[in-house]
Amino acid sequence: MKKVNRLAKRKRRNQNIAFGLFQLISYSIVALLFVILAFIVIKGFSVISWEFITGMPKDGMTKGGIYPAIIGTLCLVAGSMLFAFPVGVLAAVYMNEYVKDGWPKRIIKQMTNNLAGVPSIVFGLFGMALFVNKLEFGDSLLAGSLTLGLLVLPVVIRTTEEALKAVDDTFRHASLALGASKWQTTSEVVLPIAFPNILTGLILSVGRVSGETAPILFTVAAYFLPKLPTSIFDQAMALPYHLYVISTSGTNIEASRAMAYGTALILIIIVLLSNLLANALRKYFGKKVKMN
Repeated sequence: MKKVNRLAKRKRRNQNIAFGLFQLISYSIVALLFVILAFIVIKGFSVISWEFITGMPKDGMTKGGIYPAIIGTLCLVAGSMLFAFPVGVLAAVYMNEYVKDGWPKRIIKQMTNNLAGVPSIVFGLFGMALFVNKLEFGDSLLAGSLTLGLLVLPVVIRTTEEALKAVDDTFRHASLALGASKWQTTSEVVLPIAFPNILTGLILSVGRVSGETAPILFTVAAYFLPKLPTSIFDQAMALPYHLYVISTSGTNIEASRAMAYGTALILIIIVLLSNLLANALRKYFGKKVKMN
């Protein structure tokens, strides 16, 4: 009996140590995040003003605002999502709902996973070779958006597949038993149920696209362009590239240091607002699914 009690105490002690370690790691990650955010806020808040947000850059980006970079970033995010989200969702629907299990499906999944691990600069070089040179789009919003769309396409596909797998097969069987076709079952039953979780891929993609520098470096980004793009074939400034340039190789790095912190803060705010909007949409559609 005593031996059993000792074993039970040892198990509880080991469990408490493990849980305490996991808790410490979790709190440390959260604390590190707050430290980084606090550093950016403290350094960048003094720069933020209406003129900084709505003004054009001046004097080699040591003065003025970042309005063209904000608009360029929003255009790239919107353009890449218009390409990646529909294509990724349809590809995932085809893979999960129509393709039978077998080696072709396993190979495609493996290639998708491998594509997700390709460095972003490789996507930038590919986008330059295909969209900028081969298709002759030039350095443009179109070339940059398509390149960023390819970059996040594996994320959209994988998250959509997981969302579709989470839908209980009884919904599919019930729909088919009532005489619905395969496409009707997929589009009117499966997708509406999975859609709140599919939006997770959109959230992750927006966050990644907003902060990427390497892909837009070769396809769209301009160093100093104090005007707004007027078509999808125009170059544009973008916040990640703008931040990189004024922090590393600007005309006067020390003079533009404050602007760099302000740019970083604005970029974080844009990503945060995008994530909040996507989360609100996910909750809204989630409630509609539960009500139905």
